[in-house]
Amino acid sequence: MKALILAGGMGKRLRPLTNSIPKPMVKVGGKPIIFWQIRWLMANGIDRFVLLGGYRASKLVSYIKSMGMSGSFEFSIEDRQLGSAGAISNARKFVEHEKEFLIVNGDNITDLNIARLRLNGRELACLAVVPYRSSKSLVSIKNRRIIGFEDRPFIGGYWYNAGVLLMGSKALKSLPGSGRLEEDVFPKLASGGRLSCAKFTGSYFNSIDSIKDAEEVDKDIRSGKVRL
Repeated sequence: MKALILAGGMGKRLRPLTNSIPKPMVKVGGKPIIFWQIRWLMANGIDRFVLLGGYRASKLVSYIKSMGMSGSFEFSIEDRQLGSAGAISNARKFVEHEKEFLIVNGDNITDLNIARLRLNGRELACLAVVPYRSSKSLVSIKNRRIIGFEDRPFIGGYWYNAGVLLMGSKALKSLPGSGRLEEDVFPKLASGGRLSCAKFTGSYFNSIDSIKDAEEVDKDIRSGKVRL
């Protein structure tokens, strides 16, 4: 199975770290995000990769070629921002003959087990979801008195898109030339009963959207909280 890695992000909220490099090249734990992603995917038995680049793509290509990792690496470079759905559509030639393929956001650090993502029956895609975690500390109150604080707790009953998706090749025809998966593809698949999910409650997951996120993941990797 091939893995498409969405690696063209500009990472505006990570500036100045991304002034001269694409988002997946930001370092955490001493290595670029893309290094940890490929290592995790290889540990899950995937050794064929398509990097979907855009912003500062030459830096990404040079790094991948210098890594010296085993496996097959191909590149789909867009000359303008197409959005996640558009980037995949632009790379359809790399996967249109695959029965199914994996799509990974290029800013995620996770250790989830890919084998749990499966397509059954009429399903065209299966999305990994994780428990939703508050971005703020919450305050516990009883009779006007504050009785405690909880730092960024998980919110029961709500789930978050983990940015890891198993997609069947038949779904390619539903992808627009430009647009985002979350806004332009997932709602249509869901309304037609063609989108399923796998819930991951014990896996590590963190999306690196800000410098604070990068610092947290860096600490988690160095401390061994996440093993990649």
